[in-house]
Amino acid sequence: MNRLSYPQKFTLIGFLFAIPLTLVMYLLISEINSRVDFAQKEIYGNEYLRPLRQLREYIPKLQLLNYQALNRNLTNLDARRNLEAKIEANFQSLANTDRRLGKTLVSSDKFNNLYQNWQNFQLRRSQWSIETYDIVYQKLALDINRLSVHVGDTSNLILDPDLDTYYLMDATLLKIPEMQKILSEIRRVSQKSSARSDATPEERAKLITLADKLRELNQDLTINMEVGFSNNPHGNLRKKLSERLTNFNSVVEQLTTQLDKLINPTALVEYDAYLDGSDRVLDSSFELWDETLNELDFLLQKRIDTFVTKQNVIYIFVLIILAIVLYLFVSFYRSVMQTVFVLDEASKKMASGNLDHKIILDNRDELGQVVGSFNKIADALVGANQKITVLNDRLKAENVRMSAELDVTRKIQQMLLPKDRELKEVIGLDIAGFMEAADEVGGDYYDVLQHEGRVKIGIGDVTGHGLESGVLMIMVQTAVRTLLAYNEPDPVRFLTAINSVIYDNVQRMKSDKNASLALLDYQQGMLKLSGQHEEMIVVRCNGCVERFDTIDLGFPIGLDADIAEFVAEKSVQLYSGDVVVLYTDGITEAKNMEKLLYGLERLIEVVQINWQRSPAEIRDAVIKDVRSHIGEQKVFDDITLLVIKQK
Repeated sequence: MNRLSYPQKFTLIGFLFAIPLTLVMYLLISEINSRVDFAQKEIYGNEYLRPLRQLREYIPKLQLLNYQALNRNLTNLDARRNLEAKIEANFQSLANTDRRLGKTLVSSDKFNNLYQNWQNFQLRRSQWSIETYDIVYQKLALDINRLSVHVGDTSNLILDPDLDTYYLMDATLLKIPEMQKILSEIRRVSQKSSARSDATPEERAKLITLADKLRELNQDLTINMEVGFSNNPHGNLRKKLSERLTNFNSVVEQLTTQLDKLINPTALVEYDAYLDGSDRVLDSSFELWDETLNELDFLLQKRIDTFVTKQNVIYIFVLIILAIVLYLFVSFYRSVMQTVFVLDEASKKMASGNLDHKIILDNRDELGQVVGSFNKIADALVGANQKITVLNDRLKAENVRMSAELDVTRKIQQMLLPKDRELKEVIGLDIAGFMEAADEVGGDYYDVLQHEGRVKIGIGDVTGHGLESGVLMIMVQTAVRTLLAYNEPDPVRFLTAINSVIYDNVQRMKSDKNASLALLDYQQGMLKLSGQHEEMIVVRCNGCVERFDTIDLGFPIGLDADIAEFVAEKSVQLYSGDVVVLYTDGITEAKNMEKLLYGLERLIEVVQINWQRSPAEIRDAVIKDVRSHIGEQKVFDDITLLVIKQK
């Protein structure tokens, strides 16, 4: 963010603000639109059900008229033709509705099948007996019912989420059509029995069963409609439908009461009463169905209007919020840029030497505090400028002194390193060493000492670098030489004594420094390794590489008062031509410009390539390869390398 200008920052903030807002708006509007589409699809379903309702009314009537036509004693051709014309007109109306809504409601196949059955019915009905006619009529009624149920499914009518509209749909789609089906069956059985002037026991039983079903459905309808009335926020249902529902319940109750008399085997079958009662109930059911569907459309349209109103309110609210946010963004940006401009001008004047310049800005926010702080800084700079001049003079003198002290320490370090003459005097070994500090004073240590036939080789790394690390390194070197001069042969006591001295001095210095230290005792081809440091690399005279981990051979020096229990020793037999390489992590952790480490594997590879050469040549090859890896990257750690070869 600090690399972006304020216009870029404001653009980025605005973009990040707009993303969730747009997403939330999209999801919210999509949800509202989906609910609008849901309700609109229900309205489409109701629109489709209206012509189907006419078919449910006319086709049962046509069946009764055809019963009369098949009955030699009854005939009414004009009424039948008029009714067939109404049905045909109704089919045409349904076809027009299907052309508009069939794709949405996926109803065209079922409608075409229904219409084809109707046309087949018209062509062949004169050839059928009453039994065949009943079967064909039942198929037509079943097709109408299937189409109605299918439209209810595909138009979401069966899934409505509100109780009032749900129970209205339950009435128009399930309960009332089922009751009409029962009423048509009562009429059919009554008409069929009247043709014989008698009813069989089976027909009596069927009428009683149909009456029971009709009563049960009437009770369910009443209960469900009452639930819908009680959960009607608009309050229109009870006022519009209550009276018509009561009338419907009443005529149903009258009809079922008449049919209940058939339970008595000696009771007369009142055909005309059943037919008249069924007609009254059917007429009342269709009136209730029509009024219920109208109220359902009203509620669905109200729901859509409510969603559209919410959508418009959301649009207006978001536009107002966006206008306010835009105003705040612009105002804040102008305020910030004005302050930045004033501060920039003031800083230029101060840079030119005018430290007395004051900024006057009428801001009471945090930017005003920044301006006030800037003025205070300007006042402080006037007084501090003189103090800085005095301090600079003192600092120059101090730097000269510190530089001299560091130079002395660095020279002492270099003086304490083993000289080439000393290395050449070591019996049985050819040795080459290298050490380069990352700063003026380093924290790495190596030494090669020979005393009374024993050769002691040490290598270590003090944490960090600089003056403090360099002093600690000198302490370690002094302690090693002292103990060697007193012929201490035991590695545990040797390292424990060094640790005790260094630990006390570190505590006295109040320093957090510590050092890794590995000591090698060499005598007549046998190398004994103790202390914790980096791995020791041994390239045998046949070119094979062996690596010796020192993690379990010691403990960091100066970290704990007593390390005796951690010190161990490992023996390595050297043969003529074997090469031993000791190093500090300044080599393996050297980084190039891409931050890649030099690594132990690469060090081993270089040594393995050059192991037949002299230690000095092996050393030079490694140092050259390390410098090549580092390139122009700054050296962050001391680099130390010791190459030993068995003569």
